[in-house]
Amino acid sequence: MQIAIVLYPGVTALDAIGPYEFLRSLPGAEVRFVGAEPGPIVADSGVLFLGVTHTYAETPRPDIVLVPGSGPSTASAMADTELIDWLRRVHETTQWTTSVCTGALILGAAGILTGKPATTHWTVQRALAAFGAEARKNDRIVRADKVATAAGVSAGLDLGLWLVGEIAGRDHAEIVQLYIEYDPQPPFDAGHPSKARKEITDRAYRLSRKIAFTPSQLGAVAVVAWRQTLTAFRSRRNPAHD
Repeated sequence: MQIAIVLYPGVTALDAIGPYEFLRSLPGAEVRFVGAEPGPIVADSGVLFLGVTHTYAETPRPDIVLVPGSGPSTASAMADTELIDWLRRVHETTQWTTSVCTGALILGAAGILTGKPATTHWTVQRALAAFGAEARKNDRIVRADKVATAAGVSAGLDLGLWLVGEIAGRDHAEIVQLYIEYDPQPPFDAGHPSKARKEITDRAYRLSRKIAFTPSQLGAVAVVAWRQTLTAFRSRRNPAHD
């Protein structure tokens, strides 16, 4: 079973590595960290590097695709035509197409979430509607046929464990869970807007806006928005060619 975990500059490391720790346990698993070209890419922290092992062209038919998100670089990934075209192609033959955090917006940019329920990071739930998706803001994992989306960052751990259970069965999933001692007991209970104090939510939201909207990211957002508008316009003008 070939598992393709997408990497791109500015990716959030835990979005990719959290699910990896579970998915690599699948029987016959072959994990590939897929990107534009082999080599190191810097994560969103600016100090941690991850490594691309295979290119998109070298990975034409993965069984599982996982798209991690990013704080500052999601829009650039959404505007990356090489990545978006690859996602559209491989989605036709995957067993599972999945995302963590704002990786859902990248799936959305590829047209994979149209007409489907989905989730993403709490700060960008509203953006799902722009891609024709139905936001499930209170769900940590949302499945729609073979598409599965997870909420923000740490939800990727739950997604990885859930996928192992779906593919290899509950017993195998519980063995892996026990082996890596995944038994979360957070010292605070503010991990979702429904639980956090309002002042904490407000400060976290301001922080997310400060991180995300650099001039380069605003430019990438404009590119993605233009593509969405153009696609919708062409669909209305030429419904027979949709």
